[in-house]
Amino acid sequence: MIEQKDRARAALEALFVGDALAMPVHWYYRPADIFKQFPGGVREFHDAPAFHPSSIMSLHSTRQGGRHSPASAPASSGDIVGDIILRGKRQYWDIPNQHYHQGMRAGENTLNAHCARAVMRSITANAGHYDASVYVQHYIQLLTADPPQHPDTYAESCHRGFFANLEQGKSPLQCGAVTHDTPSIGGLVTIAPIVFAERLRGNSLEVVQNLCQQHLFLTHPDAGLAQICRAYVALLDQLLFRDEADDVMSILAHTARQSAGLDLSDLLARTRDDSDVLGRKFSIACYIDGAWPGILYLAARYLDDSKQALIANTNLGGDNVHRGAVLGVITTLCQNSSQVSDLYHQLADQQQLDREIACLITPLKTVAM
Repeated sequence: MIEQKDRARAALEALFVGDALAMPVHWYYRPADIFKQFPGGVREFHDAPAFHPSSIMSLHSTRQGGRHSPASAPASSGDIVGDIILRGKRQYWDIPNQHYHQGMRAGENTLNAHCARAVMRSITANAGHYDASVYVQHYIQLLTADPPQHPDTYAESCHRGFFANLEQGKSPLQCGAVTHDTPSIGGLVTIAPIVFAERLRGNSLEVVQNLCQQHLFLTHPDAGLAQICRAYVALLDQLLFRDEADDVMSILAHTARQSAGLDLSDLLARTRDDSDVLGRKFSIACYIDGAWPGILYLAARYLDDSKQALIANTNLGGDNVHRGAVLGVITTLCQNSSQVSDLYHQLADQQQLDREIACLITPLKTVAM
């Protein structure tokens, strides 16, 4: 029998695989551009290309969340990007067709995945439990470190908004900024470590859902996203504590129906190509109303092949990095063995990840729920 802590370990490994696999083609909005730059599609880790055909990074504000808007920019003497976060990376932001993850190498993880690592480290530092005030200090340290403690060039709107508010004197626990893309799939990337640590230490599902919502609101204060977050936590809980003989398709179908009004069986029966779902029926952008049902569809479509699920997600483009991180967790929990361990061992930070995941998971014993 697979122990729950082993499921959790494999799921966390897949989180980082899903992120790194999609990194070189993150926010490519024409899948044809992916296949043009990577003949046959992306099936392994690659460096970030110098040219990004869909990039609008040059339109994004370096002083706050959202895009350039001088009238609403905070009264600040300098930029958030370059002066506060992403030290040494400001010069890349005003260049057309600049890759969001400029200079990143094959197998490296993007910023939100590094935030998930900060969650794990904060839990370990706090005797195995999540505390928002402990995490937010790890988060601030990660994003403001000089030299940087992560390789990324880009910070999403939520991060820029947070630090704009922090610079204006708000409490770190009240710096969540609201922009047009606050309800985005990126908000769910850091949730799984909290679920695994707290549930395997015996906290109730409701308590853990509340903790995760509190964490979410640090950077993504949106009521609709919070409802999806609670559904995501409940899904991880069901998959983590399932018996090996349980029907995982039924678990996914129930979640899809309750959280997205989605009939997975009907959708699978009527779909010939993944792009009919992600790209036509649902947006491949970051917004949760398209990303969440898209993830559930891919999890069901590739129920027995989590590696192929992550490959398919990558080559669909859009916000495939953050979809991939969440999809990796779900699909791996649906399996009775890890199918992405070969890719995991090729991650640039694999040894450090081993230690951080072990500190989060190893002291735990199988818990009867």
